[in-house]
Amino acid sequence: MSSNKPRVAIIGYPNVGKSTLFNRITGSRDAVVAPESGVTRDRKEGEAEWSGREFIVVDTGGIDLLSDAPLADEVRQQARLGLQEAAVAIFLVDGKMGLAPQDHEIAAILRRSTVPVIVAVNKYDSKIAQENVNEYWQLGLGEPVGVSGEHGLGVGDLLDEVVKRLPPVDESEAGIEPIRVAIVGRPNVGKSSLLNVLLGDQRTIVSNIPGTTRDAIDTDLEFDGTPMTLIDTAGLRRPGKRVATDVEYYSSLRALQALERSHVALVVVDANEGLVDLDLQVAYEAQRAKCATAILFNKWDINQLDLDMTVDRIKAKVQMRPRWLTVSAITKRGVDRILPLARDLYRQYSARIPTAELNKWLETTKTQRAPAGRGAKTIKAFYMVQYESSPPRFKVMVNSRALVTKSYAYFLENRLREDYDLWGIPLVIDFEGKEERYS
Repeated sequence: MSSNKPRVAIIGYPNVGKSTLFNRITGSRDAVVAPESGVTRDRKEGEAEWSGREFIVVDTGGIDLLSDAPLADEVRQQARLGLQEAAVAIFLVDGKMGLAPQDHEIAAILRRSTVPVIVAVNKYDSKIAQENVNEYWQLGLGEPVGVSGEHGLGVGDLLDEVVKRLPPVDESEAGIEPIRVAIVGRPNVGKSSLLNVLLGDQRTIVSNIPGTTRDAIDTDLEFDGTPMTLIDTAGLRRPGKRVATDVEYYSSLRALQALERSHVALVVVDANEGLVDLDLQVAYEAQRAKCATAILFNKWDINQLDLDMTVDRIKAKVQMRPRWLTVSAITKRGVDRILPLARDLYRQYSARIPTAELNKWLETTKTQRAPAGRGAKTIKAFYMVQYESSPPRFKVMVNSRALVTKSYAYFLENRLREDYDLWGIPLVIDFEGKEERYS
């Protein structure tokens, strides 16, 4: 996601349908939608295009100036920051409820900003909202536009108005694809704290209440000339703990989807609590999503961890044998090594090994361990080629695939990691036999 594209922030009172409209405009289901208010807390971003113009839509938490609920101040602050970064703001109101005092309070904040504002009256598919639409002229923000985020009614007219108010096209909007880095882990291990330290900005809400982050939050940055997108995710729980009717179920689903669209996964572990089975499950999910992976032992300032024993356990349980760092979001220990590590992992993840070099390596490997076979027959490996990257995928031509044992396949994979420093990279090695090539 390019940070140079203009941003369009959706602002409004809690539970007026901001996330539903966000999903409608972006053509996704990325934002968690639930009947209760206050589900969205951080700023959620997604790409959109209308009339040939690309922009980033920002879903913000609801602004309730009188709420004293936990994290209410942080949610309001995130919404204000979303407004500050926006080129255009959509002020979404609930047309069924009619003009309310809180709408006037939010409108006063918007009138003081320099950002162009469009009032969108949601739930316009209902007769009562159509009757109420003219009331919103009183907000002093121009002509209200009737929309239905749920059914799409009037959204095209709304986007026409948005595009009219966007700044002129910046030629730098089209850039190279950023490295997508997902920050994952179980709840309350410090994922959002680490993200904020990396950014030097209170980008996501941090609290000791587990489950504070509910959406996967994308944030763009440039590190040493390399564009990156850092994705802060909700804490992953065991599959058996995810109830399909619960907000946490959809939050976990968004976290898994974030892994699927990422190149690199940083698995955050609470070093004070030690490595638990769920941490290994999260690393497995990263491997299954084919992400280059590293382990970050956070809270190292208060750790109770036997590092050598923990690293040995990771090597035994996680096939990719990921790299690791000891870090602390509080003291900032080791934080300066995180982005260089993510960049290096991506370089290895997307690199190609020349075929001639691979075949020299294969010949050397065969002299170190003669391929075992099944029964009296032995495996003959003829040549090897890498035919995909991101992640790397190799093909080894053999006399018969039926002779390839699991131990020999793991031997080749582990030697490849060792000789080419592919720790934490999800490798795929396919074996193709003569009977397949000539059938």
